[in-house]
Amino acid sequence: MLTRRHIRVKVLQSIYAYNRRVNPDLDAQEKFLKYSIEQMQDLYLLMLQLMISMQGQAERFLIISKQKYLATEMEKNPSHTFVDNKLLKLIASNSLFAETIEKKKLDYWKMDSEYVTILFNELKEKDWYKEYLTKENTDFKEDQKFVIRIYKEIIAPNEKIYEYIEDKRLTWIDDFPIVNTAIVKMLGKLSEKNVSSLLVPELYKNKEDREYAIQLFRKVILNEDKLNAEITGKTPNWDQDRIADVDLIILKMGIAEFLYFPSIPERATINEYLEISKEYSTPKSSIFVNGILDKIVKEFSENGKLNKIGRGLQ
Repeated sequence: MLTRRHIRVKVLQSIYAYNRRVNPDLDAQEKFLKYSIEQMQDLYLLMLQLMISMQGQAERFLIISKQKYLATEMEKNPSHTFVDNKLLKLIASNSLFAETIEKKKLDYWKMDSEYVTILFNELKEKDWYKEYLTKENTDFKEDQKFVIRIYKEIIAPNEKIYEYIEDKRLTWIDDFPIVNTAIVKMLGKLSEKNVSSLLVPELYKNKEDREYAIQLFRKVILNEDKLNAEITGKTPNWDQDRIADVDLIILKMGIAEFLYFPSIPERATINEYLEISKEYSTPKSSIFVNGILDKIVKEFSENGKLNKIGRGLQ
């Protein structure tokens, strides 16, 4: 589920937090880095569970409507199209998904059902929802397209859900866009054939990515003086104490990859940190970061400091 860019962002945040502490503890911060990365999977599962809860809310709504004293004909014979949505049924019936939710104690929506109600009430007002309910015998593709639309147009942009996520766990708010993208991609690929392997993905793509996260964090922290020395003189118009804290960390992370990660191409490193600086630093940071890293990699190439092996991984 995680990409190398996601890992880099998590390491950036951890180094920033470490540098801000009065008495920084390397082991404690490394432990928090691992914890913050693991929280992404919890958020991913929680948001999937939210859609299942919305389907459950729809089913309860039908039961209540039928029991009205002066129920209309439509309320007496309501549409079950959403309640019977095949994609959501597939997710809800998956044993691994259910077991993981239970094991991690992530069924928050039973206790916080008011958020499910907010989303379902918003959904009920949509014309495309009403149109969907008029359909009979929808196929899997139709149901799949409908669920993706719910997620993209109702759940992901909802301000109340955003506030809930922000309050629930410290690390989740930065993970929310990443998790939303991962869920939409997964929903578009999900089928009966691949549900067991696709629905609950591994957090890391492989062991190398898991090790990369810790090694990048440690290389930057433990080689602080050396990395600072490489930056000195490369910013003629800026003293280091005038460079934005995030930019300085990004530069150190980039240089660390040049020096200590031979399987990562230098151009991949520069491109990744260029994009990260656009999102997490000042408007002009990307130009600054790109210029400095490009200058350093050229110098390293000339001095024989680069030791890259093949194309490697980003």
